Amino acid sequence: MTTTPHPDGQHPDGVHHIAFMAGDMKKQLEFFTQVLGFPLVAIFEMHGVEGAIHAFLRMNDNSLFSLVYVPGGEKIPTTMGVTHAGRGEIPCAPGVLQHVAFHVPDEAALLAMRDRVRSHGVPIIGPIDHGFCKSLYFAGPENMTLEIATSYRTLDPAVWVDQAMLDRLAISEAEAATMLAPAPYAGPSPVPQPAFDPARPHLQYPEAQYQAMLATPDSVFEKIPPYEPPARPS
Repeated sequence: MTTTPHPDGQHPDGVHHIAFMAGDMKKQLEFFTQVLGFPLVAIFEMHGVEGAIHAFLRMNDNSLFSLVYVPGGEKIPTTMGVTHAGRGEIPCAPGVLQHVAFHVPDEAALLAMRDRVRSHGVPIIGPIDHGFCKSLYFAGPENMTLEIATSYRTLDPAVWVDQAMLDRLAISEAEAATMLAPAPYAGPSPVPQPAFDPARPHLQYPEAQYQAMLATPDSVFEKIPPYEPPARPS
């Protein structure tokens, strides 16, 4: 049986949450609640991971900032230029979050955030005008590279897609066209799990466990009962 996909499911429409690993969870919570003003809305033992802690802080009604502590993570060394960038123009390992930029609605709010961050003794640089947005740059605990930005101009691909960069990446005209206007999904639903292909991206579970997960019908996952939040003591 085939069905038409829901039109709102053509692509993600925003960031639900951004998650950073924490070595010192208390220090991270203090920074993001007090320096940036994100209220803590949830903290609990990470589902199915003994000893791990998952925290969520509210950015807005649809976006959360998340911190994750997994025992042993605090013992893994930070290597600048490998695990962390340290500043916007420094490389780090592919797949690593290079930096995160938080949004504010206008320049007045941007300057207010500059004052807020500095009031906590944290240096912050900017605003720097990038031609479509203005940004502030600063560091968070455990060598996070952070930014706060406000856009004042819509990104027009006709202006901002640099042909020289496409050429440098060997992106053909036809390939660029598919990137500028991704085709909507018009195929069947549901789609069965594809056969394992080592050339595709994969989660890093032990192989036998991962293969068993891939072989598990979707209906099994869909029937797993929701996690019940811990009762807060009175």
